Amino acid sequence: MSSTRQRQFPTKMSTTALVKMYTLHLLTEGTFYGNKIIDEIKIRLKNKWEPSPGMLYPLLRELESDGYIEGSWDQPNKRSIRRYRITNKGYEHYRILLLKNKPALDDSLIIVESILKDIYKD
Repeated sequence: MSSTRQRQFPTKMSTTALVKMYTLHLLTEGTFYGNKIIDEIKIRLKNKWEPSPGMLYPLLRELESDGYIEGSWDQPNKRSIRRYRITNKGYEHYRILLLKNKPALDDSLIIVESILKDIYKD
């Protein structure tokens, strides 16, 4: 029986997968536009991290293309601000992501807490 080493730290959950789940989470609370999603994630993560526009905007296009979110322009003639809302299909996908990603997030927390306790004696 061979064991497979885990080389990715601290979890198998990619940054893009985290941003996707967090974006859908925010959209369960209301409508948001891209920069507001970035700002809201940054605030909720206590200013320790934020997704880049280069990550978020392609993700929003993908989510919209997949039918998980719908976007509309505040001023369609100017294409100034595009606000997004979650669809029923997106909400179902979000519920699946919650179940799928919880173990990876729990493992990440255990790893970080263990390092802080062992190395830093916190």
